Amino acid sequence: MKPYQTIKINVNKGIVTVWLNRPNVHNAFNNVMIAEITDCFESLNNLSEIFAVILRGSGKSFCAGADLNWMRDVSKQTYEENLCESKKLSKCFYAVYTCKKPTIAMVHGVSLGGANGLLSACDMAYCDHNTTFSLSEVKIGIVPACISPYVIKKIGEYGAKDLMLTGKRIKGKEAENYRLVNKSFETFEKLEEHVISVTELLITSGPNAVAHCKELIYNISNVLSFDDSHDYTAKMIADIRSSEEGQEGMAAFLEKRKPNWKN
Repeated sequence: MKPYQTIKINVNKGIVTVWLNRPNVHNAFNNVMIAEITDCFESLNNLSEIFAVILRGSGKSFCAGADLNWMRDVSKQTYEENLCESKKLSKCFYAVYTCKKPTIAMVHGVSLGGANGLLSACDMAYCDHNTTFSLSEVKIGIVPACISPYVIKKIGEYGAKDLMLTGKRIKGKEAENYRLVNKSFETFEKLEEHVISVTELLITSGPNAVAHCKELIYNISNVLSFDDSHDYTAKMIADIRSSEEGQEGMAAFLEKRKPNWKN
C-alpha cells in the first residue's frame, strides 16, 4: 500500500494494522488524516490477500478526537466550506463501516469525541480498563453528528442519550457495559492477546464468505424490510453454496481436511 503522512500501515500474514500516527497530539484527526483513513479503507476492499484490519493508535492514546487547530480553522470557514469538511468526515466513518474486510478497533489511552465514531464504525472494538472514553462534543457547544449513526447503532438510543447529552467520561469496563466496546481487559497485554486471538479466528474462515457475511449483515440491518429479506437471504445462500469457495469449504468439512484457504 502507498505511504501516508498521518497513518502508517503494517501487513503481517494477511492482517493489516492501520496505525493512527500523530502521537504528539494523541492521534487527533485533521483534514489530512480524515482523507487518508478514507483512502486507506476504500483501498483495502480490493486487496484479496488481506483478511482483516486492526485500527489502533500510536503512542499513548487511540485518538483524542478532532485536532484543535483543525477545528479552529473550520470554525472560520464559510457555511459551504464547513459543510464540505463535514461531508468528508462522514465519508471517512462510512468507509470504515462499509469496509469489506473484518475490522477491529484496539483502543487504549483515550477515545474522545469523533474517535468513538471510528471505533463504532469497526466491526469489533476492544479496550483495556484504563482507557478513557467521552462523547464530549456538547461541552464545547457542538454535537456528535457525523459519528451518531455508528455510535447509536452500537449502544442504542438511551445509552447514546446518557453519554452524548452529559459528555461524561467513562473508563473501559463501563464502556463495555454500555456496549461501546465488545470487551474491556484488565491490562493492555491481555488486550493485545485477545485481538491476536480474534484475527487468528478470522483468517481460518473463507475470505469470500466473510465478505458476503458483512454484506448480509449490512443489508439486513440497513436496507431491506423483513419481508424482502426472505428472497434475499435464500438467494445469497444458494449463490454461496454453488461458489468455488463454498464448494471447497463443504468438501473439506465432509472429507475432514483443511480447506485450501488455510494451507
